[in-house]
Amino acid sequence: MSKILLEKIQHKKANIAIVGLGYVGLPLAVNFAKAGFKVFGLDSDHDRVKRLQEKKSYILDIPSTLVSKLIAKNRFKPSNDFRLLASSDVIIICVPTPLKRKYTPDISFILKAVRTIRQFLRKDMLIVLESTTYPGTTEELICPELEKSGLKAERDFFLAFSPERIDPGNKKYPVTRIPKIVGGLSSVSGELAQALYRQIIRNVHSVSSARAAEMTKLLENSFRIVNVGWINEIAMMCHKLGIDIWEVIDAAKTKPFGFMPFYPGLGVGGHCIPDDPIYLYWKAKLHGFSSKFIKLAADINSHMPLFALHRIEDILRKQGKALNKSKVLVVGATYKKNVKDLRKSPPLTLIELLQKAKCNVKYFDPIVPYLKIGTIDLRSVILNKDTLSQFDCVVIAVDHDGVDYSLILKCSKNIFDIRNIYQKEKSSKIIKF
Repeated sequence: MSKILLEKIQHKKANIAIVGLGYVGLPLAVNFAKAGFKVFGLDSDHDRVKRLQEKKSYILDIPSTLVSKLIAKNRFKPSNDFRLLASSDVIIICVPTPLKRKYTPDISFILKAVRTIRQFLRKDMLIVLESTTYPGTTEELICPELEKSGLKAERDFFLAFSPERIDPGNKKYPVTRIPKIVGGLSSVSGELAQALYRQIIRNVHSVSSARAAEMTKLLENSFRIVNVGWINEIAMMCHKLGIDIWEVIDAAKTKPFGFMPFYPGLGVGGHCIPDDPIYLYWKAKLHGFSSKFIKLAADINSHMPLFALHRIEDILRKQGKALNKSKVLVVGATYKKNVKDLRKSPPLTLIELLQKAKCNVKYFDPIVPYLKIGTIDLRSVILNKDTLSQFDCVVIAVDHDGVDYSLILKCSKNIFDIRNIYQKEKSSKIIKF
């Protein structure tokens, strides 16, 4: 092991570069800086870096006051200048890993970051990948790319994978309170990565390899997509059978073992849950194994906005109204409650489907003042009695706090409650999901 690098980490003398300042990279950068490290925050997005240089945070979990304080103390330096990698001892990669097509991973952002890092690679550096990817990426892709520099992994530099576990908006579990998984290309790299993350996270769990760490992340997210897909299928089944799915879930969760409640909705959004399991599906397929659960769950979840559209159509039909001659208000545009994040948000898909059906659709969201994405170009309506009375159906797509649900109940003609907001209310206006 590089004793010099280990001592630098333990004494907070190591310079850390975070490549990618999104929902994963910025919280990491800020927390390492808070712990006393000098942190370079590197991103190719000039607008993003400019905002940080102006001491303004664009992530709900990171207050601007903290960014300002760390920059003033010269602990955090946001920049577009990747030459700062040459002054770094540790480099953590936190770039996006989207899909090229429906079932094909796009690792171009990782490759671009690694090839940039290779230009500045030197002895006794630790490189850690946090971006979610398929098992084998660190060993089969990143290591050979870095070794094109002439330096040898585990002799000259060290390489590990540590999956991000950020949950945007979760005040109970910020990044420093979520146990960290680390897996090195060798035990030496694993020990260095463990020493690094222990500077900001108490519980760091080491696994035997980078490959095992990569698989751990995909197991976690596949668990969610499969169970969300399953409960969405049950919700559609219960609708056909005339059974209240919410009542069934409440009853089932009284069992103190062997059951974990998941809740139905418009599908899954954000980056992790819709995309990450597909990386595992793709990798398994390369090895001649078809993961039927993952594909089926992904298909069910992607179908939910269309299922909701048909339900809205039925609700309006019973009122003697056609969808293309009705006004519908969608409450909530983000992919989860209380988080200003529109990535792959299912409510946006529902809005687009309503538009395509020639429905007069508007939206309200207390944290998203306007939408200009895809075919949608709308501003959030003002939620009041006069506005609500104009709509033939109000759809509760996201259960944000701070919304006047009593006003919606009082002033709306029909409410399609996808999030079970009105579970304790008895009203003919309310149609449950």
